[in-house]
Amino acid sequence: MALTSELGKQIKLKEVEGTLLQSATVDNWSQIQSFEAKPDDLLICTYPKAGTTWIQEIVDMIEQNGDVEKCQRAIIQHRHPFIEWARPPQPSETGFHCVAQVGLELLSSSNPPASTSQSTKITDLLPPSFWENNCKFLYVARNAKDCMVSYYHFQRMNHMLPDPGTWEEYFETFINGKVVWGSWFDHVKGWWEMKDRHQILFLFYEDIKRDPKHEIRKVMQFMGKNLDETVLDKIVQETSFEKMKENPMTNRSTVSKSIMDQSISSFMRKGTVGDWKNHFTVAQNERFDEIYRKKMEGTSINFCMEL
Repeated sequence: MALTSELGKQIKLKEVEGTLLQSATVDNWSQIQSFEAKPDDLLICTYPKAGTTWIQEIVDMIEQNGDVEKCQRAIIQHRHPFIEWARPPQPSETGFHCVAQVGLELLSSSNPPASTSQSTKITDLLPPSFWENNCKFLYVARNAKDCMVSYYHFQRMNHMLPDPGTWEEYFETFINGKVVWGSWFDHVKGWWEMKDRHQILFLFYEDIKRDPKHEIRKVMQFMGKNLDETVLDKIVQETSFEKMKENPMTNRSTVSKSIMDQSISSFMRKGTVGDWKNHFTVAQNERFDEIYRKKMEGTSINFCMEL
C-alpha cells in the first residue's frame, strides 16, 4: 500500500498479521522479532499518541532517582529506543543505519527500558523473548477519541507517515483501523485481556493527568524502586506537560523539519483530556459511541472522557 504525504512523496506501508506498519519496520521485522530480551527488562507499550513520551520520561526520572541532569544526557528516543523504529536514511545524516537497527544496538549495549508503540495481536507482533523471559510490561491507554485527535495532528506534521487528509477522512481511517499500528480497539483490548496473566502494569493517561503523583508512585513500585516524597514531587514537576514541552530532550525539537514539521503542529500539542470535543461533530460522536460499544463489548475497561 502506498499513500501520498503532504510533500507529495509516496509513503509505503506494509502489513504484518493484518496490521499496517511502515515498510522499513517490516523490512527489519526478522531482526526485531529475534531481539533477545533479558528477564529484568521493562518494556513500555502504548498505542500511538497515548502518552508514550510522557511515560518514557517518568520511567527515566524514576530510574535516575529524580536527577534532572542525568535525564538530560540524551534525547528521549535514545534513552528509550523504540525496538520497532526504522526509516529510510536521510541525506543529511552521516550514518546510514536505520533507526530500528540503531535502537536494537542501543538496547543490546546499554540495556535501557525499551519502548514500543505496538502491537495489535500482542503475542504475534511482540518479540517472543519478552514473554519467554517473563519481562515486565508498562502499558498506557488513552481514550480513543483523544487518541484519534492527537494521531490526526501527528500525521499532519510527521512526514514519515501518510497524509491524514481531512478530519472527516481521517475519522473513517481511524475507526477502520487503517492507521500505522492498526486498530486502537484491538490494541487496547488485547493488552487489557493480558494484564492479569503477565507482569503488566496497566495505566490510564487520564489517571496520570488527574493525579500524577499517585500514578508515578505506582510506576516506581512496579520498577522496584523506593524514592522519598521530595523526589516524587520533583518528578511530578519535571514531567509536567509544560516542562516537557519546553525540554529539547523530549519535545522533538532536534528532529529535522523534513521529518517532523512542527510549524504544522507541535509534537507536544496540548496534552489534555477532552480535546476531542473540539473536533467531533455530534453525528461523528454518536456514530463513534455505537462503534465503540460493538467493538469493546464484553470488556470491563472504562475510560474517562473529560476532566
